[in-house]
Amino acid sequence: MKYFKKPFLLLIRGYQHTLSPDRGWIRVIVPMGATCTMYPSCSEYAYQAIDKYGVFRGSYKSLFRLLRCHPYQKKLIDEP
Repeated sequence: MKYFKKPFLLLIRGYQHTLSPDRGWIRVIVPMGATCTMYPSCSEYAYQAIDKYGVFRGSYKSLFRLLRCHPYQKKLIDEP
């Protein structure tokens, strides 16, 4: 099963290194303060959840994490 989740983990890492406003090269364009309010960031949480629980359950947990993510909340610390 680890071969099944490897492409998903690579996609997440690719996003983090290119398009992520927190860690990617695009952060030079995004204004300060427009970054993730949760720790770890949603993409890192998705990576950890898929790595720990597998593709289906990890994606489910990541989806609900993304649904809770909005700019009007307090800073939160989540565990996968």
